[in-house]
Amino acid sequence: MKKMILTVAAVFALGLAQAQDSDKGQGFAKGSLYLSGTVNISNESTGDFKTDSFTIAPGMGYFLTDNLAIEGALGYTSGNNFEEYLGNVYEVENSGVGINAGVKYFWTPANKFSLSLGGNLSYASIKTEVTGLGDYTSKVFGINVPVGLHYFVSDSFAITSTWGGLGYSSNDNGGNGADKTDTFSLGLDMSAINFGLIYKL
Repeated sequence: MKKMILTVAAVFALGLAQAQDSDKGQGFAKGSLYLSGTVNISNESTGDFKTDSFTIAPGMGYFLTDNLAIEGALGYTSGNNFEEYLGNVYEVENSGVGINAGVKYFWTPANKFSLSLGGNLSYASIKTEVTGLGDYTSKVFGINVPVGLHYFVSDSFAITSTWGGLGYSSNDNGGNGADKTDTFSLGLDMSAINFGLIYKL
Protein backbone atom coordinates (compact mmCIF):
# COMPACT_ATOMS: atom_id res chain seq x y z
CA MET A 1 0.00 0.00 0.00
CA LYS A 2 2.82 2.39 0.87
CA LYS A 3 4.51 1.71 -2.49
CA MET A 4 1.26 2.48 -4.34
CA ILE A 5 0.79 5.75 -2.44
CA LEU A 6 4.39 6.79 -3.15
CA THR A 7 3.99 5.95 -6.85
CA VAL A 8 0.81 8.00 -7.16
CA ALA A 9 2.42 10.85 -5.25
CA ALA A 10 5.37 10.79 -7.65
CA VAL A 11 3.05 10.94 -10.68
CA PHE A 12 1.18 13.92 -9.27
CA ALA A 13 4.42 15.65 -8.29
CA LEU A 14 5.62 15.30 -11.88
CA GLY A 15 2.32 16.67 -13.12
CA LEU A 16 2.53 19.63 -10.74
CA ALA A 17 5.98 20.47 -12.07
CA GLN A 18 4.53 20.54 -15.59
CA ALA A 19 1.27 22.27 -14.65
CA GLN A 20 2.33 25.52 -16.29
CA ASP A 21 2.87 23.81 -19.67
CA SER A 22 -0.43 23.28 -21.42
CA ASP A 23 -0.33 20.48 -24.02
CA LYS A 24 -2.66 20.70 -26.98
CA GLY A 25 -5.14 17.84 -26.92
CA GLN A 26 -4.69 17.10 -23.23
CA GLY A 27 -6.78 18.54 -20.42
CA PHE A 28 -10.33 19.90 -20.50
CA ALA A 29 -12.14 22.89 -21.98
CA LYS A 30 -15.71 24.16 -22.33
CA GLY A 31 -17.78 21.47 -24.06
CA SER A 32 -15.54 18.57 -23.03
CA LEU A 33 -17.43 15.34 -22.39
CA TYR A 34 -15.84 12.54 -20.41
CA LEU A 35 -16.52 9.13 -18.92
CA SER A 36 -15.32 8.33 -15.42
CA GLY A 37 -15.29 5.35 -13.14
CA THR A 38 -14.05 4.01 -9.83
CA VAL A 39 -13.68 0.46 -8.57
CA ASN A 40 -13.01 -0.41 -4.94
CA ILE A 41 -12.28 -3.94 -3.72
CA SER A 42 -11.32 -4.87 -0.18
CA ASN A 43 -10.82 -8.08 1.78
CA GLU A 44 -10.03 -8.50 5.45
CA SER A 45 -9.59 -11.67 7.51
CA THR A 46 -9.63 -12.07 11.28
CA GLY A 47 -9.31 -15.69 12.28
CA ASP A 48 -12.11 -17.62 10.58
CA PHE A 49 -14.05 -14.43 9.79
CA LYS A 50 -13.71 -12.64 6.47
CA THR A 51 -14.99 -9.25 5.40
CA ASP A 52 -15.32 -8.47 1.71
CA SER A 53 -16.59 -5.43 -0.16
CA PHE A 54 -16.88 -4.45 -3.82
CA THR A 55 -18.02 -1.18 -5.37
CA ILE A 56 -18.16 -0.05 -8.98
CA ALA A 57 -19.39 3.38 -10.08
CA PRO A 58 -19.31 4.41 -13.77
CA GLY A 59 -20.15 8.03 -14.51
CA MET A 60 -20.15 10.89 -17.03
CA GLY A 61 -19.23 14.58 -16.90
CA TYR A 62 -19.66 17.65 -19.10
CA PHE A 63 -17.89 21.03 -18.95
CA LEU A 64 -20.38 23.90 -18.92
CA THR A 65 -17.52 26.43 -18.87
CA ASP A 66 -13.75 26.17 -19.08
CA ASN A 67 -13.59 25.43 -15.33
CA LEU A 68 -17.00 24.11 -14.23
CA ALA A 69 -18.31 20.61 -14.95
CA ILE A 70 -21.48 18.74 -14.03
CA GLU A 71 -21.22 15.02 -13.22
CA GLY A 72 -23.45 12.04 -12.70
CA ALA A 73 -22.75 8.43 -11.74
CA LEU A 74 -24.50 5.15 -11.03
CA GLY A 75 -23.05 2.75 -8.49
CA TYR A 76 -23.35 -0.83 -7.33
CA THR A 77 -21.97 -2.18 -4.07
CA SER A 78 -21.90 -5.52 -2.32
CA GLY A 79 -20.16 -7.03 0.66
CA ASN A 80 -20.36 -9.25 3.69
CA ASN A 81 -19.10 -9.17 7.25
CA PHE A 82 -19.74 -10.77 10.64
CA GLU A 83 -21.31 -9.05 13.65
CA GLU A 84 -21.75 -10.19 17.24
CA TYR A 85 -25.05 -9.65 19.06
CA LEU A 86 -25.99 -11.02 22.48
CA GLY A 87 -23.18 -13.55 22.35
CA ASN A 88 -24.07 -14.85 18.88
CA VAL A 89 -22.19 -14.16 15.64
CA TYR A 90 -24.22 -13.45 12.52
CA GLU A 91 -23.16 -13.14 8.89
CA VAL A 92 -24.34 -9.89 7.31
CA GLU A 93 -24.59 -9.48 3.53
CA ASN A 94 -25.17 -6.10 1.87
CA SER A 95 -25.98 -5.19 -1.73
CA GLY A 96 -27.42 -2.11 -3.32
CA VAL A 97 -27.48 0.55 -6.02
CA GLY A 98 -27.10 4.29 -5.86
CA ILE A 99 -27.02 7.50 -7.88
CA ASN A 100 -24.71 10.47 -7.51
CA ALA A 101 -24.91 13.94 -9.10
CA GLY A 102 -22.99 17.14 -8.59
CA VAL A 103 -20.72 19.89 -9.86
CA LYS A 104 -16.95 20.18 -9.90
CA TYR A 105 -14.68 23.20 -10.27
CA PHE A 106 -11.27 22.61 -11.89
CA TRP A 107 -8.13 24.69 -11.51
CA THR A 108 -5.85 24.58 -14.61
CA PRO A 109 -8.22 22.17 -16.44
CA ALA A 110 -6.42 22.67 -19.78
CA ASN A 111 -3.15 21.28 -18.37
CA LYS A 112 -2.03 17.70 -17.85
CA PHE A 113 -2.36 18.12 -14.08
CA SER A 114 -5.32 19.78 -12.34
CA LEU A 115 -6.95 20.11 -8.94
CA SER A 116 -10.71 20.12 -8.43
CA LEU A 117 -13.26 20.85 -5.71
CA GLY A 118 -16.79 19.50 -5.96
CA GLY A 119 -20.17 19.22 -4.33
CA ASN A 120 -22.19 15.99 -4.66
CA LEU A 121 -25.61 14.67 -3.67
CA SER A 122 -26.15 10.92 -3.47
CA TYR A 123 -28.96 8.47 -2.81
CA ALA A 124 -28.68 4.71 -2.36
CA SER A 125 -30.91 1.77 -1.57
CA ILE A 126 -29.06 -0.96 0.35
CA LYS A 127 -30.49 -4.40 1.14
CA THR A 128 -29.10 -6.08 4.26
CA GLU A 129 -29.56 -9.79 4.94
CA VAL A 130 -28.69 -11.16 8.37
CA THR A 131 -28.36 -14.97 8.44
CA GLY A 132 -31.19 -16.42 10.53
CA LEU A 133 -32.79 -13.04 11.29
CA GLY A 134 -34.18 -11.83 7.95
CA ASP A 135 -33.51 -8.76 5.83
CA TYR A 136 -34.33 -5.07 5.49
CA THR A 137 -33.70 -2.28 2.97
CA SER A 138 -32.11 1.02 3.97
CA LYS A 139 -32.37 4.37 2.23
CA VAL A 140 -29.19 6.42 2.44
CA PHE A 141 -28.92 10.10 1.52
CA GLY A 142 -25.57 11.86 1.41
CA ILE A 143 -23.84 15.19 0.77
CA ASN A 144 -20.12 15.27 0.04
CA VAL A 145 -17.47 17.88 -0.75
CA PRO A 146 -14.68 15.98 -2.52
CA VAL A 147 -11.23 17.23 -3.49
CA GLY A 148 -9.79 15.72 -6.67
CA LEU A 149 -6.42 15.37 -8.39
CA HIS A 150 -6.29 14.55 -12.11
CA TYR A 151 -3.33 13.73 -14.35
CA PHE A 152 -3.52 13.09 -18.12
CA VAL A 153 -1.28 10.24 -19.24
CA SER A 154 -2.41 10.65 -22.89
CA ASP A 155 -4.74 12.88 -24.91
CA SER A 156 -7.77 10.85 -23.80
CA PHE A 157 -6.93 9.10 -20.51
CA ALA A 158 -6.39 10.61 -17.08
CA ILE A 159 -5.67 9.08 -13.69
CA THR A 160 -7.91 10.58 -11.05
CA SER A 161 -8.09 10.44 -7.28
CA THR A 162 -10.88 11.77 -5.09
CA TRP A 163 -10.63 12.55 -1.40
CA GLY A 164 -14.06 12.76 0.21
CA GLY A 165 -12.83 14.80 3.15
CA LEU A 166 -16.07 16.47 4.24
CA GLY A 167 -19.43 14.75 4.19
CA TYR A 168 -22.84 14.11 5.75
CA SER A 169 -25.08 11.05 5.40
CA SER A 170 -28.44 9.94 6.76
CA ASN A 171 -29.41 6.25 6.91
CA ASP A 172 -32.98 5.26 7.85
CA ASN A 173 -31.79 1.72 8.77
CA GLY A 174 -34.77 0.12 7.09
CA GLY A 175 -37.42 2.53 8.35
CA ASN A 176 -40.49 1.08 10.11
CA GLY A 177 -39.71 2.90 13.33
CA ALA A 178 -35.95 2.25 13.30
CA ASP A 179 -33.72 5.06 14.54
CA LYS A 180 -31.89 6.96 11.81
CA THR A 181 -28.12 7.15 11.72
CA ASP A 182 -26.82 10.63 10.89
CA THR A 183 -23.10 10.88 10.22
CA PHE A 184 -20.88 13.93 9.81
CA SER A 185 -17.38 13.08 8.62
CA LEU A 186 -14.10 14.87 8.08
CA GLY A 187 -11.55 12.36 6.83
CA LEU A 188 -7.97 13.45 7.32
CA ASP A 189 -6.18 10.24 6.30
CA MET A 190 -5.55 8.16 3.19
CA SER A 191 -8.50 5.83 3.89
CA ALA A 192 -10.89 8.41 2.38
CA ILE A 193 -9.16 8.40 -1.04
CA ASN A 194 -10.60 6.66 -4.12
CA PHE A 195 -8.73 6.14 -7.38
CA GLY A 196 -10.20 5.93 -10.87
CA LEU A 197 -9.86 6.71 -14.56
CA ILE A 198 -11.26 9.42 -16.83
CA TYR A 199 -11.72 8.97 -20.59
CA LYS A 200 -12.22 12.18 -22.55
CA LEU A 201 -14.53 11.69 -25.54
